[in-house]
Amino acid sequence: MAEDIAKARAHRIAALTTALQSRILVLDGAMGTMIQRHKLDEAGYRGARFAAHPKDVKGNNDLLILSQPQIILDIHRAYLEAGADIIETNTFSSTRIAQADYGMESLVYELNYEGAKLARQACDEYTAKNPAKPRFVAGSIGPTNRTASISPDVNDPGFRNVTFDELVAAFREQVEALVAGGADLLLAETIIDTLNAKACMFAIDEFFEASGVRLPVMISGTITDQSGRILSGQTAEAFWNSLRHVKPLSIGLNCALGAAQLRPYVAELARVADVMVSAYPNAGLPNAFGEYDEDPQTTAGHICSWAKDGLVNIVGGCCGTTPDHIKAICESVQGVAPRKLPKLPTAMRLSGLEPFQLAS
Repeated sequence: MAEDIAKARAHRIAALTTALQSRILVLDGAMGTMIQRHKLDEAGYRGARFAAHPKDVKGNNDLLILSQPQIILDIHRAYLEAGADIIETNTFSSTRIAQADYGMESLVYELNYEGAKLARQACDEYTAKNPAKPRFVAGSIGPTNRTASISPDVNDPGFRNVTFDELVAAFREQVEALVAGGADLLLAETIIDTLNAKACMFAIDEFFEASGVRLPVMISGTITDQSGRILSGQTAEAFWNSLRHVKPLSIGLNCALGAAQLRPYVAELARVADVMVSAYPNAGLPNAFGEYDEDPQTTAGHICSWAKDGLVNIVGGCCGTTPDHIKAICESVQGVAPRKLPKLPTAMRLSGLEPFQLAS
């Protein structure tokens, strides 16, 4: 059985690699946006199993994997029906660190395992419908709600509420369960602190070394505002220089900004990265009520221009995007050639908050 699972995963990874050579692949859109449409109350989040849980759980979207699995499965199916090639697991906050807010640390392995299984089920259904368009499961790994290089106390800049080792342990637990549940690749996303990302990459590499299993890894940072930097201060190029040693499948950006605002930073990565580039922006910027108004055709139009200018290999949607956005994006990039990887000269590439390059 284990050998059959390994062979099936190897076949899917090979299919993913082949697909990336010939076309732009499309990620799904926002999970939270779709969950909000169900207007679940506290009881809806709890379901029968967690009715007596001592803490409030409304807002713990990952818990719905266990309490409302049909809702999550149907959202996955909706994005697949829209044309998405890659479906993210609903596990963005499924680490021991993040789940501590809800007193649900003991559920972390189950959340990731079952989350991957739900996405796997949906992808396998759609691959069976059309074997010429295989679908892939990306294990979603969020940044946690703590940062390793920024103090949460403005009066004590040296204070940290999490250590590197604590992050590694939390990410390792998540990765093991995602892979066991059927993920084809791992996606560390919405990165606001590069040190957190390094802990995640360290955990992934530890798991690969211990298990003998190796999956493609996607890395996606978040430019938090028009300064062009992630929250811990790095520019897009410096962020890439900090993580390029991992040799990921892709480097990219998601969240915080709409496609119009994100373009210059996607272009920066496309210029300096010798791996695939991914980008999945929000549906514009939020309005006064924190909602996203950008219509699917507008978002798709921006992403189409990225594609035609040779900036991207993988695209999709983040906050505010829906299956309608993903359908429009799929149609907009259909037939557009994927970005070609640049051949960069050998050089020493370092980074602090800014990149530094020393040519050979």
